[in-house]
Amino acid sequence: MDILGNLTLGFLTATTPNNLLFCLLGCLLGTLIGVLPGLGPTATIALLLPITFYLEPVTALIMLAGIYYGSQYGGSTTAILVRIPGESASVVTCLDGHEMARQGRAGAALAVAALSSLFAGCIATVAIAALGPPLAMIALEFGPAEYVSLMVLGLISAVVLAHGSVLKAIMMIFVGLLLGLVGIDVNSGEQRFTFGLPELFEGIGFVTLAMGLFGLAEIIGNLEETAGKGRVTAALSRLWPTREDVRRSAPAAVRGTLLGTALGILPGGGSTLSAFAAYALEKKVSRDPGQFGHGAVEGVAGPEAANNAASQSCFIPMMSLGIPPSAIMALMIGALTIHGITPGPQVMTNHPELFWGMVASMWIGNLILVVLNLPLIGLWVRILNVPYAFLFPAILVFCCIGAFSVNNSAFEVILMAGFGVFGYVLRKLGCEPAPLLLGFVLGPMLEENFRRAMLLAYGDATVFVTRPISAGLLLAALAVLLLIVAPSFRRAREELRE
Repeated sequence: MDILGNLTLGFLTATTPNNLLFCLLGCLLGTLIGVLPGLGPTATIALLLPITFYLEPVTALIMLAGIYYGSQYGGSTTAILVRIPGESASVVTCLDGHEMARQGRAGAALAVAALSSLFAGCIATVAIAALGPPLAMIALEFGPAEYVSLMVLGLISAVVLAHGSVLKAIMMIFVGLLLGLVGIDVNSGEQRFTFGLPELFEGIGFVTLAMGLFGLAEIIGNLEETAGKGRVTAALSRLWPTREDVRRSAPAAVRGTLLGTALGILPGGGSTLSAFAAYALEKKVSRDPGQFGHGAVEGVAGPEAANNAASQSCFIPMMSLGIPPSAIMALMIGALTIHGITPGPQVMTNHPELFWGMVASMWIGNLILVVLNLPLIGLWVRILNVPYAFLFPAILVFCCIGAFSVNNSAFEVILMAGFGVFGYVLRKLGCEPAPLLLGFVLGPMLEENFRRAMLLAYGDATVFVTRPISAGLLLAALAVLLLIVAPSFRRAREELRE
């Protein structure tokens, strides 16, 4: 059956009343999860997994997929409005999205984020339909050594996320890597940096860290700089993006989509690394990189397109090879296993309505998300009209609820407060938290794959340079590092800081 016939079968499957209803339900839940920090799609899908036993396999997968990529949409809302990332992939959106909101362009930022995500979702779905099996075969070429090299490249490239001192940016990456090591070592069972506190045995939660470094630190800084009155947001200039915004954001969305689709099929890549990589790419290709961090619309369009494309393209290895590239995809495999379906190459032939129904539902789901989110832009931006004396206590309450919900522990709230003070100190020292968060997210995966690569190579460290793909990625990382330390590049960074 050709691709047109497959898509016809997919749309006939996805447009049944039952599947449409659960697609809408998944998108609604995903948006809510993204907006409210602390919930997270992984925990929500895990809680809903038993319910899927009573649903048809394709219906269950459509609902769970809607929750996943819907959370990518919702996570940008609080990131733009109040600088609190609802999801890890929304951290980069804070950098320029919140600055646009402060300049009275919150509506434009939210609209660009939604439309870029729609474009990315549609293109990524085409990639799944047309190139799924071939792209999945490429992912098979990546072993532990290649993942280590890929993450090293991502961490070195993250230096361009920060303004000013290269040394401070590198230090922030190392701090993030160290924070990611907190907990019990899965190999030896030894405690690492827990100080004997049982609450730290499972490590530091991303939600706790992100809300402290971004949300609380932002509140403390605002109150200090304005003598307790809070920074006044500029009056809303217009609700929709201008032609200039569209002209600048369209190429960024295309680049972010291509990058997110490529990284999404790789285990450990995912939406977070894709968003950071897209931001770094936009900053490199921009004629005026100094505008990034000060309300550049490309800094919203590129990462938002990348994270949404990655969240959908990660279904490629899951469905066509049965390889879960992330914890969420592992839960998806669990949902299929409940129904006696083993993901792999046979799915497309033995259960075509399952694979193509899910592909078609992604188009429908992305359309539903835009229809849901665009009319809400006017409502969301009204939040900025609330006097800061009333707004910041409400933000504090939501942060505390989000932190408490991570493990139902008051310790998480105290830890978040500590990271809030730490974030404020970093702010005073001129250190930016974005590279720290990337190091925190990639640190555990980097350690796991490094150990695995050394184990498979019997301790031979040359495995990272003898494998062609790994060597190529390390050469790219070296080139980026040489560029960063080049005198001309350093002078440009100093000028941007001034």
